[in-house]
Amino acid sequence: MTDEDAYLWLEDVEGADALAWVAERNAETLSALTRGPGFEAMRREVQEALDATDRIPYTVRRGAFLYDFWCDAAHPKGLWRRTTLEQYRKDAPEWEVLLDVDALGADEGVEWVWDGAQVRYPDYRRALVTLSRQGADAVVVREFDLGTRTFVPGGFEVGEAKTRIGWIDADHVYVGTDTGPGSLTDAGYPRTVRRWRRGTALAQAQPVFEAAAGDIAATGWRDPTPGFERDFVSRTRDFWHDELFLLAADDTPVRLDVPDDAGKYAWKRWLVVTPESPWLGHPAGSLLAFDFEAYLTGDRTASVLFAPDGRTALAGHSWTRHHLILETLSDVATRIEILTPGPGGQWARRPLADVAPLSSAGITDTDPEVGDEYFLDVDSFLQPSTLYRGEIGGATETLKQAPAHFDATGMTARQYFATSADGTRVPYFVVGPDGRPGPRPVLLYGYGGFRDLQTPRYSPVTGRAWLARGGTYAVANIRGGAEYGPAWHRAALRADRPRAFEDFAAVARDLTARGTTTPAQLGAVGASNGGLLMGAMLTRYPQLFGAIVAKVPLLDMLRFHKLLAGASWTGEYGDPDDEADRPHLRAISPYHQLAAGRPYPPLLLMTSTRDDRVHPAHARKTAARLRELGHRVHFYENTGGGHGGATDNAQAAFNQALAHTFLWQHLG
Repeated sequence: MTDEDAYLWLEDVEGADALAWVAERNAETLSALTRGPGFEAMRREVQEALDATDRIPYTVRRGAFLYDFWCDAAHPKGLWRRTTLEQYRKDAPEWEVLLDVDALGADEGVEWVWDGAQVRYPDYRRALVTLSRQGADAVVVREFDLGTRTFVPGGFEVGEAKTRIGWIDADHVYVGTDTGPGSLTDAGYPRTVRRWRRGTALAQAQPVFEAAAGDIAATGWRDPTPGFERDFVSRTRDFWHDELFLLAADDTPVRLDVPDDAGKYAWKRWLVVTPESPWLGHPAGSLLAFDFEAYLTGDRTASVLFAPDGRTALAGHSWTRHHLILETLSDVATRIEILTPGPGGQWARRPLADVAPLSSAGITDTDPEVGDEYFLDVDSFLQPSTLYRGEIGGATETLKQAPAHFDATGMTARQYFATSADGTRVPYFVVGPDGRPGPRPVLLYGYGGFRDLQTPRYSPVTGRAWLARGGTYAVANIRGGAEYGPAWHRAALRADRPRAFEDFAAVARDLTARGTTTPAQLGAVGASNGGLLMGAMLTRYPQLFGAIVAKVPLLDMLRFHKLLAGASWTGEYGDPDDEADRPHLRAISPYHQLAAGRPYPPLLLMTSTRDDRVHPAHARKTAARLRELGHRVHFYENTGGGHGGATDNAQAAFNQALAHTFLWQHLG
């Protein structure tokens, strides 16, 4: 295929011709996949699991209350609500409903989707609520009174945009949004940071910082920690490089001398840094703490909170009032420790909890203002979540236990390693019938980018739609993710993206070599960047798979930077306008590698008209090109849903039933 594109007209998101084409393709796909009785049974089972009222309501603490956002069959768009810890301990807590999004949407005639809320510290009386129209990334912002449970007349309010906003105090916020020409970057995110005072017009808000037009975004925030109040702004140059500035009293930005590719933030007396490249004698992937004030004067003495080796990586960390909770991975196995600062820059450490093999554990919430409380969630492929609450130095209690949503009797989970084309060992998980001889249908999931981690997780959807029906499920920990730290990500960055493709293909071959499946029975699924991975499997390794599903996929690698938020991803893939990058981008672009006469496996492309992150044209144009070349392809575009593909559980269940029905038709 040449770089001339006959299907540019499909990039007109809501153009009449494009939507007419979408309607025709949707009708074809729905006719092929939804008419049998198996589709409706699967859709019903999946939605039942998604709407289950006995699942765990995960919360975040803000002062005396635990806040939760809850969706079910009666409230498909959801309830924002709160309760006390005393009530939360009960099997059926009493919840105070703050905002009913379904009722709000009905009153205003808009399909609102919840996008979160920032509760104001320290009085917790007001919140900045963000709502999305049909699940898009662009949001509206409205100030909300938690006492009256109403929006504040004349309060802080921002129209639809990819806004970034946060409290400074009761009467001021930092805001970046669309205020007219020059206020947004080429990627469509805020270019300026303004300090906005209550009762004044947004256009009159005082500018305090500006990024370049070619950057991704500018952001500003207040650290309200008592005794350590500070104001910061940052300039995100690309996905993996940003500059952090401390705002002086006169709003002069003072840049912190930390590498652009490092994670960095202030916490109380410390500057915390996670270098992505070797720095000051510390390996990439370390977690370092410096005395903040001493660092500003040139002292580079670091406390090493974590140092990786060839098998371990930092997975996350959370602060309580007096401690740091550290989450690490060793060959994708979770370990959790407590670190406590002591005299002379020394930190004591001890395990927080034992984690069973092939399980995942993570801190879901801490609130340093409350104390040393933490909430810990543990689950695995076959074991539903258990939520624990503890006080460091005190007892741990089991707060909630999620019920099983599929029968896992006779199933097991195992970890294997495949050998990629360059000799790299690539871990992957396999979940399915224990001892049942193969080969059998296998569904292989992968992502392979943006430092995304793939750890064992319990999925009622996968359980009901795939495992309980006799399938085996596999998850590949390919390069491009962060399972082994920064080097694992960098190994598949930009021109090296094919390493991720080779890793996934190696796992597919290993599954076949072990006798677990055959190419005809092996399906693959991925979304977003994982959709690019699926496109690579289609065009590079079609002989390995019996069916492929690509959801909200990225497929045109020569125009992605011109479509919606695509300009923000050049740090991950390269810049199509750079002659040095264009050759490798063309080589990895599935859209440009399609050809007639190739034995492509059956393909289902799924996208959303309201996806304002990955443009629906990626899937549209690929489907159109495949049809032109004489290949059969299924295409389905949900009119709402944003990048997640669905605005509520009913849409999500429909989409999942569609994908799994397609897979069973071709693999079962």
